[in-house]
Amino acid sequence: MSTSDLSEKRKEVLDFIEDVTTHADEFQKKVLAEILSHNANVEYLQRHGLNGQTDRETFKKLVPIITFEDIKNDINRIANGDTSPILTSNPISHFLTSSGTSGGERKLTPATEEESGKRYFLTSLLMPIISQFVPDLEKGKGMYLMFIKSESKTPGGIKACPVLTSIYKSSEFINKSCDPYTNYTSPNETIFCLDSYQSMYSQLLCGLCQNKEVSRVGAVFASGLIRAIGFLQKNWSLFCNDIRTGTVNPLITDSSVREAVMKILKPDKNLADFVEFECSKGCWQGIITRLWPNTKYVDAIVTGSMSQYIPTLDYYTNGLPLVCNVYAASEGFFGVNLNPLCKPCDVSYTLIPTICYYEFLPVNRSNDLVPEKEQQESVDLVDVKLDQEYEILVTTYGGLYRYKVGDILKVSGFKNNAPQFSFVCRKNVVLSIDIDKTDEVELQNAIKNGVTHLAPYDADVAEYTTYADTRTIPGHYVFYWELNLKGSTIIPDCVYEDCCLTIEESLNSVYRQGRASDKSIGPLEIKIVELGTFDKLMDYAISSGASINQYKTPRCVKSAAVVELLESRVIAKYFSPKCPQWVPSHKVD
Repeated sequence: MSTSDLSEKRKEVLDFIEDVTTHADEFQKKVLAEILSHNANVEYLQRHGLNGQTDRETFKKLVPIITFEDIKNDINRIANGDTSPILTSNPISHFLTSSGTSGGERKLTPATEEESGKRYFLTSLLMPIISQFVPDLEKGKGMYLMFIKSESKTPGGIKACPVLTSIYKSSEFINKSCDPYTNYTSPNETIFCLDSYQSMYSQLLCGLCQNKEVSRVGAVFASGLIRAIGFLQKNWSLFCNDIRTGTVNPLITDSSVREAVMKILKPDKNLADFVEFECSKGCWQGIITRLWPNTKYVDAIVTGSMSQYIPTLDYYTNGLPLVCNVYAASEGFFGVNLNPLCKPCDVSYTLIPTICYYEFLPVNRSNDLVPEKEQQESVDLVDVKLDQEYEILVTTYGGLYRYKVGDILKVSGFKNNAPQFSFVCRKNVVLSIDIDKTDEVELQNAIKNGVTHLAPYDADVAEYTTYADTRTIPGHYVFYWELNLKGSTIIPDCVYEDCCLTIEESLNSVYRQGRASDKSIGPLEIKIVELGTFDKLMDYAISSGASINQYKTPRCVKSAAVVELLESRVIAKYFSPKCPQWVPSHKVD
């Protein structure tokens, strides 16, 4: 693609964004009318009394706000082979397995070819946006670490896979044009390898072989990039040997991966010596800029629960810009960051009005007693208020109507007439290391199961809190327990280890996959603290301004000072002795 072609593409993207944000409400009305008119005869809309009407007033009056549980039976019917138009007139081409959970299993989000095209369209906006701020991106390659998960089929024969797997295996990605913006160091064969070790190894090896050409480094989540650095720390000597000899380590047994890597790998003593010199220093500060010296920025999600990794990424990159490009979920790809070089704390996303129809429920997190009626009054995209927090609802081309995504967003500004949002948090999620999401109810149930091992010793947990410890690679869950010991029998270490494992077995399949298959989460740890620790925790909170009348023990802590207090009172530590069981499953019942 020539320089003039790239300039024209960038202009088209920027003109498009200018148009849709200026006329945001008109586009939103058009999108809703298109979705409702196209799906006028589907069972779900008719069930709620919508008979071809496309105006949003009637739509909001008749169609309820829903969560996954409200349409689970409809999803089950489709998954089991019912081909009638239940949610959408278009056939469901595949299901996307969400990292959210329902009943301990992944949710299935219906997807159509049209919906998938919109996801890919939104990703096509990203590089023209950032090229305004970072010159000469077309002259370098992106070392993006991309991984797929195994696909399965529902009882009715419909493919089910995570959203990123769907994108990477799409014809648009596989057959992407000779666009310098999508010029990656990783051959497709290395991305499509289901063995996570072989995929990581081969992608990093290819990235090292092309180290001078790399202009940007990235992974979807910050945790993934940090995991890659940990992998490099363990295996750099193997990489050096491969580069020095021009051969691929025998541990890489996938023939297609070996063949793809060998097209890139050539014997290079100087490069091998360089990598060895940098990696053998013992200090890994700035390792990304040392090994890939022409890197201009790091591309990874560092908002929400991923913000905990920012200091570590700053350490590895010597403070390179951390770019968060896109706001996305299994339900759709919704927004783009129009100021990609901003600080992570200032990231905001402009929702693209042509992707789906948006609504927003005002959130008052300081008052849990908001009347139900007030909670259910949604506002439209152009009617949100600056600095107000909202829960986002979407009506999509894929067959979701007024669906709660589960994200809390805050209005941070406006681009023309379209609001910009910062990501606040996942609703009800208290613990997260990678793509896992554990809410308070699930946490409580898991602990209830775990403490049963203490009952024979006449002991139980008087109080607890948790912490997502990302100081280790990979990160892991830490549970601080203050015990109520009513018996005199000493509790063996193996009993606490059994508690750890039972808790892990009780957590959702996304967590268990991260532990047992992806190795993206480390063994769960229980730390026993001295008696009176949680009284000290309350004293600290009150001294910091909390009301003694409203104080509740936090079920997850993040403050460094609070963690330091807890750590100072730890008297014993125990880890889960093995990985919890995990079997790939996409059941929703």
